[in-house]
Amino acid sequence: MVKYRRLRDLADSMKLISRHQIHVASVLIVLLIWFTTSSSAYAHGFGQRYDLPVPLWLYITGAGAAVALSFVIIGLFLTHGSPLLQQPRFNFLQWCLSNLIAHPLMLRLLQTTSVFIFLGIIIAGFFGDPEPTNNAAPTMVWVIFWVGLAFISALIGNFWPLINPWNAIYQLLELGYKRFSPNRRFSLNFPYPKALGVWPGFVLFFIFAWIELVFQGSSLPINIARLIVMYTGITWVGMWIFGRKVWLQHGEFFTLIFGFISRFSPTEICIKGTEACYMCEDLCITKDNICTNCLECFNRAPTDKRQVNLRLYAVGLLKNEPNSPSVVALLLLLLSTLTFDGFTATPLWADIHDSVYSYMPNSSAVGTLGLLVFPCIFGLVYLLFSRFVSIASRTSYSIGAISSIFIYSLIPIAIAYHLAHFFSFLLVQGQLIIPLASDPFGFGWDLFNTVDYRINIAIVNARFAWFISVVAIVIGHIIAVYLAHVIALRTFETRVSSLMSQLPMLVLMVGYTMLSLWILAQPIVET
Repeated sequence: MVKYRRLRDLADSMKLISRHQIHVASVLIVLLIWFTTSSSAYAHGFGQRYDLPVPLWLYITGAGAAVALSFVIIGLFLTHGSPLLQQPRFNFLQWCLSNLIAHPLMLRLLQTTSVFIFLGIIIAGFFGDPEPTNNAAPTMVWVIFWVGLAFISALIGNFWPLINPWNAIYQLLELGYKRFSPNRRFSLNFPYPKALGVWPGFVLFFIFAWIELVFQGSSLPINIARLIVMYTGITWVGMWIFGRKVWLQHGEFFTLIFGFISRFSPTEICIKGTEACYMCEDLCITKDNICTNCLECFNRAPTDKRQVNLRLYAVGLLKNEPNSPSVVALLLLLLSTLTFDGFTATPLWADIHDSVYSYMPNSSAVGTLGLLVFPCIFGLVYLLFSRFVSIASRTSYSIGAISSIFIYSLIPIAIAYHLAHFFSFLLVQGQLIIPLASDPFGFGWDLFNTVDYRINIAIVNARFAWFISVVAIVIGHIIAVYLAHVIALRTFETRVSSLMSQLPMLVLMVGYTMLSLWILAQPIVET
């Protein structure tokens, strides 16, 4: 009876999704199916080309029109007090055996496994085979971790706090120090300058992006090991000076990036009440006497206060409180670096590279210049359209306020582009982990009898990869339009102001949709 009652509760909670939502989703899905099945183009990374049945400019314009039509549909149904604004949640810890997922022993097992893998990557980098394809370090870092974990964070939930090796090892150091010096703290806990925001994370992420996109030795195991050791030192020094949790929320950019991305996911952890937040000071995200997405408070809280909620995708991004300028800058940097990565595979970039190379005969310098320019362009364009939003809404909101309020609506676009750009890469290159699991160091081992496995490039064909890419781009922008609408309704007093404010955002979304699809349609060129 308990099981059926919980099923009924889940059904009742999902009734909060009105018929309007179903109608909107149905129209948008039909639109997407028509759009994607009636077209074909070059598939990123496969060396194959599908000729479009219509000119490319008409195809790209049609994609922009699809996003524009979604604006009209959403605008018709989305009003102040609309059922579309409701956010049903279901705590699946109510189910039998589900508490095993949140059991402390399970968390310790995840952390221990993560630390061993972390140490194994460093050892493989320093002492393993120097050939990237024979060493687990490059595949684990660039494919499984950076690409794969981003997908998991967006589509399932934020697992990074559970497996963060820097956090886990530092916690052990804190516990060991406390055992011998119970009246003293391991960290200095200096006050963190509020004006500093997440700028340390911004700088470190830019360096990471430069290593990924520009540095020509990024795939060498020895370089990966050295960089991990350097980042480990920076992270632990930051934790020691300002406190572990403070640095995680301001300087450890993986925590920041995966945290932002996971707001899109359908899961969240939270606790009722803030009694367990006594050690976190003002670092917890609390609202309506509920602490959300703080693993440490979750672990300290009584079992009856814990919740692991299922929610609709993207509702975690519905935040209309202003963010700091550093958060805005970091999210724009994330989006711009993803776009720059795709842009460097186009003939246009090849022409730009060759032109600049004649004056600056260093390929890395040209790439660095491009990586510097792209975020600046993105930032200027976003601030310009934020100004247009302020004017169109006829309110007193400043450019800074508008840009910070709507910045989360861009996260689905970043996720969509990440999926479009790396989907085939993950499925094909990710297979390397199968033979590498048996011989992670390149010593000639065969631990699991998989060392002879060969990559199957036919696991995903060019047509399917192109379909996924187009669907991801268009859906990502439509979700961004929806989020911007909801945020506008919560920010501006009247529906007219909300709708008018979204016209500039619509132009921005449509323009970026067309740009993204243009990049996807270009042949890949090695410079």
